[in-house]
Order: sequence, then structure tokens, then C-alpha cells
Amino acid sequence: MRKVMLYWMMLLLAPFASGIANVAHAGPASEASAPAAAAPAAARADRLPAYQPRFGRTRPIVAVVGENYYTELTDYVVPYGIVAESGAADLVALATKPGPIRMFPAPMNVIPDETTAQFDQRVPEGADYVIVPAVHRDSDPALLAWVSEQAKKGATIIGVCDGVWVVARAGLLEGRRATGHWYSMNDLRKKFADTRWVDGKRYVADGKVVTTTGVTATIPVSLALVEALAGRERALQVAERLGRPAWSSDIASDRFNLGLPAMATIATNYVSFWSHEDFGIPIAPGVDEIALVLEADAYSTTFRSTAYTVAANREPVRTRRGLTIVPDRVAGVDAPTRMLSAPITRYPLHALDASLNAISSEFGKRTAAWVALQMQYPGY
Repeated sequence: MRKVMLYWMMLLLAPFASGIANVAHAGPASEASAPAAAAPAAARADRLPAYQPRFGRTRPIVAVVGENYYTELTDYVVPYGIVAESGAADLVALATKPGPIRMFPAPMNVIPDETTAQFDQRVPEGADYVIVPAVHRDSDPALLAWVSEQAKKGATIIGVCDGVWVVARAGLLEGRRATGHWYSMNDLRKKFADTRWVDGKRYVADGKVVTTTGVTATIPVSLALVEALAGRERALQVAERLGRPAWSSDIASDRFNLGLPAMATIATNYVSFWSHEDFGIPIAPGVDEIALVLEADAYSTTFRSTAYTVAANREPVRTRRGLTIVPDRVAGVDAPTRMLSAPITRYPLHALDASLNAISSEFGKRTAAWVALQMQYPGY
């Protein structure tokens, strides 16, 4: 979602919500249980169009593009990690300008492989797939122009979460079906009335444009992308290794809204600003970037805590699947007092459930539910 905008809106809302009564949370049904029993027709609907080789390429090219000022962490890293795990494509991490990409809500810095301009010089025909995360400046002219040009060159554009704003502003959703984060849908419908906005789907493919709902929809759409790149069997193998053995595009959209429980949680956590805590997550070369960002995102979305990466020194760290992260803090120098466990390596997608359970124990069930709501996670 547009977390920076939402954050400030919630700060303004919190004083007025402070008197709201405590209302029990009724979470969505488990994500893990529904997809496994999906009917064949539904399974077919979950599939993206199969990759068609172009330009004599033996392997597809997948680019993940971020905007240096602020890019949503999970939106950028999880698709990169899942596609990298598949080995099904030549994968490149891009930024619009030189230098690291500043992420949110966890203040992590990722060093891209190259800039969009360098990519254009190296690959003038363009990518086969471009993944567009949520960014703070979704009207950035350079980003819009580059995404639009990649579409003209024939790339399939995948706007994840509020990356849909970039895709829409680039003019790629006119007359198409699309979806977006629950918090943005009303604004999207008003702003882009010529787009047919779809509820009840975690991702929607219309030709060579794909859009998704909230942050955690990066998981099913990335697995669907692996299937498009390398077939169903490869996608199922990747899903099994990562800890999400099945996936579905279906979601109960009406279960996600800014109701009384969420507003009460915002108010309570806001007025507890004096007890805000910093947590450290230890990282070292080979750290699992999928587990890392799911944990960091969750802890940095509570309104009660922020997660920082902590390493032995300030040298950039190469992750398990090839991303480069600049550590936030150094152990024994400026690391937070409270340290979390190192990110898991077995079934890294389980890191989100583990983090939500830990947040529930640390800050209460309503805070964990609030994090799941922001991330539009149907599994909690």
C-alpha cells in the first residue's frame, strides 16, 4: 500500500480514535488451506500467460525496478527472491538512479545491479517482464517513462501492491481489468475510471499487464510468474522449497478494511510512542533475503517498532539469491539492544507467520492483526 501516506493519515486519525472501544479481531481464513483444494478451472484462472521467447533469447529477462527515494521492501525483494530461486530467468535488480534504494517501512538499503539507463544500453530490446513495486513517488517522470517504454517494447508489466499507481499513471491500464491494495481501491476507481477494478482477486492479468492486491500478494503472483516462465512443475517445486506449497489468486476482499479494531490499535500504538522499540536482525553473507524482509517489514509496520539489519561491519552483504544489502547497524557499535533471531533458511515464507506470532506475543493480537491488515495477508 502507500504506506508513507497511510502512516501520516493514521497519525492524524489516532487522537480521534483513542476512545474507540476494543473490538475483537476476526481474521481472514488461512491462506494455506484454501488453494490446495482449488478446482481445475480455478487453477487455470490463476495462471499467467506462458512465456513466449523473443529476440532469439534462450532465457527470459526479468527486471525488478525501484525508485531510489523510497520503495516498498517486500514488493521489491520477495519477487526477486522467488524468481531467483526458480533459476528460470536472467534476473536484474534496477533503480532509476545510481546509488542504493532506500526501502520502507523497514529502513533498509539495497544496492541495485544497475540503473535503468545502464540496462537500456545493455539490453536495448527491453526486458520480457518488469516488476514494479510500490514507491513513494509514484508520479516520478523517469520511472513512468521507463515503464511505459518497456511496455512498448513488449514487456509484460507486473505492478505489485501500490505499484499499480505507477502502471496506471504510465497509461497502461486504460480499458483493462486490474486490482490494487484494499486501502487504495476507492482512490484508484475515482482517478482511473476507465479501468475495470476487480475485487476478490490477489492478482489480475489482462494481456501483458498484471496487477496485485497488497504486499503479500507478491508471493502468489511471483509463483504464478515462475509457472509462466518454466511451467507448473517448476513453480510447484519452488513453492514447496519456500514453504508455500500451493497458491491462489482468490481473496475475500471485503475482509480487509479500516474498521474499529484497526483504528483502536492505531490509536493505542500511537499514544504509546514513548515505548517505541528498535529491533536488530542479524545478517551475514548468504542471508535469506525473503525471510529477512518479511520479518523486517512486519516489525516495522506495528507503529510500535522498527527493524534494522545488523552485521559484523558496514561492508555490503550479498544475500542467498544475489541481492546486495547495506547493513543499517554494526554489532557492538550501534546495534539495537534487542536482537531478533537470524532469518530462517528453511521454508523462508514461513517467516511472516512466525513474525506475526512473535508480534502478537510482544505487542498483542490486535497489533499483529493490524500488521496483517496492512500487508493484506489472508493467512492470519
